Amino acid sequence: MDRSRRTFIKSAGVGFLALGLPPPFLVRAAAQQSSRSKVLVVIFQRGGMDGLNVVIPFKDPAYYALRPSIAVAEPAAGEEGAIDLDGFYALHPALSPLKKIYDQGQLAIVHAAGSPDNTRSHFDAQDCMELGTPGIRSTPDGWLNRFLTQRERGDSPFRGLAVTPQTPRILAGAAPTLSLSTIEEFRPRNLTVAPALQKLYANAADPLFRRGGQTLFEAMARLRSIEAKIPPSTASYPAGRFPAGLKQIARLIKADVGLEIAFTEIEGWDTHVAEGGATGQLANRLKELGEALVAFHQDVGDRMEDVVIVTLSEFGRTARENGNRGTDHGHANVMFVIGGHVRGGRVYGRWPGLAPELLYEGRDLDLTTDYRAVCGEVIARHMGQRDLGQVFPGFRSPVGQLGII
Repeated sequence: MDRSRRTFIKSAGVGFLALGLPPPFLVRAAAQQSSRSKVLVVIFQRGGMDGLNVVIPFKDPAYYALRPSIAVAEPAAGEEGAIDLDGFYALHPALSPLKKIYDQGQLAIVHAAGSPDNTRSHFDAQDCMELGTPGIRSTPDGWLNRFLTQRERGDSPFRGLAVTPQTPRILAGAAPTLSLSTIEEFRPRNLTVAPALQKLYANAADPLFRRGGQTLFEAMARLRSIEAKIPPSTASYPAGRFPAGLKQIARLIKADVGLEIAFTEIEGWDTHVAEGGATGQLANRLKELGEALVAFHQDVGDRMEDVVIVTLSEFGRTARENGNRGTDHGHANVMFVIGGHVRGGRVYGRWPGLAPELLYEGRDLDLTTDYRAVCGEVIARHMGQRDLGQVFPGFRSPVGQLGII
């Protein structure tokens, strides 16, 4: 079966929204409060985020020399200055809502991190990062799906979900997953065709087709049984597709439907022109990201003890601003890790420096932490995955080397 057909089968029509919790789940949840499932939420920032203007190395003298018009001012500058984290790094002012989570020790930052692959193509870099095999785009499945295949499958159709129009490469593979584009697409527009579709899936010769169909209809039946039983969100999310997706993920977590892996994305990080500094294009993206993450953190409440969020972007931006007051495709970037058991309140990773002789290929922040080391530590220590070689083939990194979890 060709890849395009498999992608269509896994992504077509698998929309859903959990609005409540059925009585059977209430009973089960009450009996298993001490062993609630762990959840990993992966957020992909598509477009190549400029990590140097997100977590600012304001004590590296080269930073301001490289960015005369878009640099974010030092914390001492006042309202438009960056937010001091540790005397060397500072947070972009648009992310000020995250500072409280950082101070609580539930936000860790990893700088000079990312994929070791040196491509500057958005599509190639995203593929390599989602497949978990940098430099190898022929890998047939994504690393989050490989993680799911290593786990003993429970009876929940909600183990893996993507709040995206179709299944992303990071979740593509043998383990059944769900995806959604909009709430309205969850229920068939013509209910009379549902039995025929279910029969079509059930009688299919291809096992992937059958499993995908089974997961779809199990999810639809489960959601019909739990509709309108869970209280509305207690947090105020900003407008936009990304915050709305996080809100739905939060509701599923609180509903205890067996969610293990959730994926969503936020676009708009390709800042070639008029990037801005403390205000402007990048700041607007960061404001939406920060406010949505804080709303999710508040919404999930004490369940954050069972949740870890990891942010990824395919590559960073050039260290030097370009002639259009923007930045071009670069190399290393910054990652966020948020959760109740995260050793936050600090910036991890070795800082390589921004002096000309220290830049990667003479133009970019050099990479000192492979993103697979960060994600591997999370899935090992938080999700309990023992064999990381099955998730990130060919990659070797001591578990706990960073000490984030």
